[in-house]
This record gives sequence, C-alpha cells and structure tokens, in this order.
Amino acid sequence: MRNRFIAPLITGALLVWNAQAADLLQVYRQALANDAVYASARSAQVAGQEKVVQGRAGLLPGVALSGSYSRINQDMPQGTPDYSSNSYRLALAQPLFNLGSWETYQQSKLVVALADTQFAQAQQDLIVRVSQAYFDVLTAQDALIFIRQQQAFISEQLASAKRNFEVGTATITDTNEAQARADLAAAQEIAALNDLEAKRAALQQIVGEAPAELAPLRPGVKLTAPEPARIDLWVSSAENQNYEVLRQQLTLEIAKREIKRSRAGHYPTVDLVASRSHSNSGLANSALVASGGSSNSNSIGVQWTIPLFSGFAVDSKVREAIALEDKARSDLLFTRRTSAQAARQSFFGVNNGLAQVKALEAAEVSSQSALDSNKLGYQVGVRINIDVLNAQQQLYSTRRDLAKARYDTLMNSLRLKAATGSLREEDLAQVNLLLAPAEY
Repeated sequence: MRNRFIAPLITGALLVWNAQAADLLQVYRQALANDAVYASARSAQVAGQEKVVQGRAGLLPGVALSGSYSRINQDMPQGTPDYSSNSYRLALAQPLFNLGSWETYQQSKLVVALADTQFAQAQQDLIVRVSQAYFDVLTAQDALIFIRQQQAFISEQLASAKRNFEVGTATITDTNEAQARADLAAAQEIAALNDLEAKRAALQQIVGEAPAELAPLRPGVKLTAPEPARIDLWVSSAENQNYEVLRQQLTLEIAKREIKRSRAGHYPTVDLVASRSHSNSGLANSALVASGGSSNSNSIGVQWTIPLFSGFAVDSKVREAIALEDKARSDLLFTRRTSAQAARQSFFGVNNGLAQVKALEAAEVSSQSALDSNKLGYQVGVRINIDVLNAQQQLYSTRRDLAKARYDTLMNSLRLKAATGSLREEDLAQVNLLLAPAEY
C-alpha cells in the first residue's frame, strides 16, 4: 500500500522537468532574460545615465518665450471703446559663474559611474544566485537518488531477513530492524521530494520558467585550487576591486562634492542675460493712453546675485553634508573589511573543500569495503542484519556528503572571484565544462 502511494509522487516529480537537459550556462542565459532583480538593475543603470545630462543642463543656456494677451473693457463716461493688448518676450540666460551648478555636474558624472558599478555588481550577483540555485537542485536530486538506492538495498535486506527467519537461521529482530529502516527511508524519501520541489521552485523564480533537467557533475571530476595560491593577494584585490567597495568609494566622492555644492550657497552667481520684447495695443488715444500701436525692445547684459542671509540654511546644509561624508567614509571602511573577510572565507572554503573532497573520496572507498565485508559476514553468520544496514547507511551518507562537498567547493570558488570583483561569465563557462550531459 505504501509503495503504491510513493511511486506516483516520484514519477510526478520526475515528469515536472522537460525532456531536454540544460547545463549551468544555459540556465544562466535564461536568467539574463527573465530574472526580475537583474532587469531592475539594468533599468536603474539606464536611468542613471541620464543624470549627467541633467547635471550638465545647469551649465548650458536657458531660453524661454513668454507672452500675454488681454482684452480691456473700460467703463468710462467718455465712451472709450474696448481694445486688446498682446505682448511676448524671448529671454536667454547663460550662467557665467555658478559654483553650485558646476558641483552638481561633477556629482552627476559620479552618479553615472555609481549606476554602472551597481549594475556590474548585479551581474556578479546573478551568476552567484544562479549557480547556488543550480547546485541546490543537484544536491536535492542527489539526496533523492541516494535515498532511493538505499530503499532498494533495504528491500533486499528485508526480503533476505524474512527468508532467513522462515528457515530458522535468523530471528525476527532482523526482520523488524530492516522493516524499521524501510519505513524510515520512505519518510526520508517524501522529505527529499519536498526539498527537491522547493529547490526547483527557487531556481524557477530566477529563470522565470520551469527549467529542463539539469546536467550533473561529471563522475570523478577533479577540482582545482585557487590561483594565485596566496591569500593576501586575494584579500588585497577584495579590498580595492570589490564592486561594493567601488560603490562606497564613489559614494564618498559624491559626499565630498555635496559639501562643496552646499558651500556654494554663500557664493555669488553671474549670468549673461539677453531678451527681446514686443508689445502691441489696439488703442491709440492721447487722452487715455500715453502711446499706442506696437513697440519692440532688446536688451543684453550681465546679472549677478550675492546671497546675504538665508536663515542659516546654507550653514546647516554644509554641516549635514560633512556628517554624511563621515558616514560614507565609515561605510567604506566597513565594506573593505567585509570584502576582505568574504575573500578569506571563500579562499579557505575552497582549500578546505578540496581537502574534504579528498577525505570523503577515501571514506567512500572504505565505506564500500566495510559494506562488502559486512554483507559477506552476514552471509556466513558472523554479522547480523543491523550491521549490514549500518554499513550501507554509512556508504550512502558518505556519497551524499561527497557530492555536497564538491558543490560547496565550486560555489566558494565563484564567491572568491566575486569578492575580488573579477567574476565573469567566462568563469561560469569554466565550471560548466565540469558538467556532464544529463541522462534521459
């Protein structure tokens, strides 16, 4: 009854995937087209490019055309007729000296560089997120495969224990122990199926659609140590080239410019101004209107303004900008330390992962030998069923841990490059070469 319930779950889970396999690079390119976080960062970069145009506008001439039209109705005893009046004015203003506008323009160029840096960070984050989700799915798939293999082995041991009990060569204890392991494995299989579906959903959230069956790592794949092998070089790169560090550096420069822009509130401004005016009146009456008809006037000159008092607003803005600069400097220091620590952790993670993989590969060989020995001992009567089941569980636990150690080592190698700001699609392609086509 239990098997009839579990089999449809397994079959349904495996049929969720498309028939065509997808490797890591293909999944990443799907994410480039569909990931909402990446699309948001790309739009933010496009919006950031406009800041330099807006900042430069304060240094360029401004031209304005204004005008008016009026209908005058005079209620006077002389019986003066109604008349209309219209006028227009074309004015040009070219800043000659405006320190605030100049600093705004310099800030805008830094804002554009900041937008580019944030987008580059988003590209790296996407590589890391896709890779982590991809290997999380493989980890969950491996766990399910190992549990199913374990179930098959337990079923064999359960059948053997029942036969031995029937012929009187074993006690009911062997049968009960095998049955307990079979029940536990069934529960673990359900949990593994649920975990696999959750990991698939996490990957689907990034790529926008249910991905195809994923290509696994090649059997016996050999992982390499970081190059260069000196941790201080990685840490130095992380402190200076990490995109988050670059972002904080740009934020600090913008804060410094903000101080100058705020202080510009004390400085005079000088503008070149020119205008042409035209007015036209529909009434020419010497008694009521001094002059009628139309008139034109042109003017050109220099206009200056000296701020004298603004209610201490300028001084307050300067103090605020100085405080924000101190904040940006502290944030930069914290980011550098965080990036250096991330590089150290990832560097140690790769090297420790390689050592763990090597140890688990040796443990897998030993566990296989232990299982073979216990199976032989059970057949000749010097081992009991629980010994065989324990040895079998140890073997599959070792294989599961070995697979996860390989995935974790690969992820740490990608995070190490991300910490130094050097993670690119080419690095993902190198990892992709370690994958084998999925089996159908």
